[in-house]
Order: sequence, then structure tokens, then C-alpha cells
Amino acid sequence: MTSRRDVVILGSTGSVGTQALDVVAANPDRFRVVALAAGGSRPELLAQQAIEHRAATIGISRGSAASDLQLALYAEAQRRGFSAGDFRLPRLAVGPEAATEVAAVPTDVVLNALTGSAGLLPTLATLAAGATLALANKESLIIGGDIVRSAAKPGQIVPVDSEHSALAQVLRGERPEDVRRLVLTASGGPFRGRNSAELAAVTPEQALAHPTWDMGPVVTINSATLINKGL
Repeated sequence: MTSRRDVVILGSTGSVGTQALDVVAANPDRFRVVALAAGGSRPELLAQQAIEHRAATIGISRGSAASDLQLALYAEAQRRGFSAGDFRLPRLAVGPEAATEVAAVPTDVVLNALTGSAGLLPTLATLAAGATLALANKESLIIGGDIVRSAAKPGQIVPVDSEHSALAQVLRGERPEDVRRLVLTASGGPFRGRNSAELAAVTPEQALAHPTWDMGPVVTINSATLINKGL
């Protein structure tokens, strides 16, 4: 019988984070959420996630959203019919270091699905704590490559998001010397089928209108410009 693994999710209100929580909800005998962290733009969703999964710790990097999160926690608990004695407010970590603090919570796996350079310090905190790092934050390796790799034990980093996960799976069991090149394809996003002349006049609003995914503004722009492939 497979033992249940404790999980921390950083970036829980984003695309990868919400999908990860769907996996947890579908496999309650295999996974348990012990902590969540998010930027703070969607405090109501973070509160829903925290109460549904009974997370003991929540991190929110935007200090101004902390009071909104607390109110959302009480409102969500009330909506779900919890009495005062049944509901225990999770421990809150607030501020720029919140995700790094949450990453160090004792757990088996930390999913780092944060956006941008904010993911680097939580990545290092996870590795230092000895948990398996399920890495969706590509920027951790771009800006901290040698530092991150030297801090990781063999097999401690598992790529889980899009391109780098696909490449890891393709290369699994293969010898590097047998691989001549790796090719990444792209869906085209909102600009599929446009020629270079048509692309010269596109607007940020058009770039943010991805036809399939709701990924937040940074990742959506990276996708539209193909920067995510470069990362």
C-alpha cells in the first residue's frame, strides 16, 4: 500500500497550482496538503483552497492582502458550515519572504509553481530542508542554475511543468551522446497563423488573450512571445 505524502504548493492559485490541487483532491489516500502559498491577488480562492484541504500554514506575499485573506477564511468557513470550535485558522506567513518560509515547512514534496524570480529563494529553501522539489518555476534554474544544482541532492529536483518536464521524460533512459538535438514546438497562442508584418502591431491586450489557458499575465505574455520556450 502506498503511504500518503505531505505536499506544499507554492503558487497555489495559479494554473499549475490549481491543477495540482485537483490531483490531490482526486487522490486523498496518496496526498495531503500541509501548506499553501500565493502572491495575494486572489485571496478568496486561496481561502477556499486552505479550508478545503485543511492546510495548516498559508503564505501570502502581498502584505496588503493579509486582512482580505483572513476575512475570506472566516467567510469560507462559515459558508461551509463550520462552527467556531470546528474551524482552526491556519498559521499565516505574510510578506516577501512568505513563500520561502512556507517552503521550509516539514513535508515530503514542495511544488514550486511561483512565477518569475520570486521562485528562487523558495527553491533553495526546499532543497536545504531536504524535501523533493517538484519544479515548475523555470526561472529558478535560469537565474540560479549552478547554485540550485549544487544545492540539490541526486534526484531531488523533479521537473513538472510543460517544456522541461517533457524534455526530462524524452531523455529518460537515453544517453546524452545519443541525442543530436531537441526540438520544442509551440501552439501559437493568440498569434497563431500571423506573419511577421501582422505581428509588428500587436498589443499587450491581444497577447494576454490566450485562447486556451488562464495562466496569469506574466506566464501568458511569456507564452505569447515564446520566451517560455527559451526559458
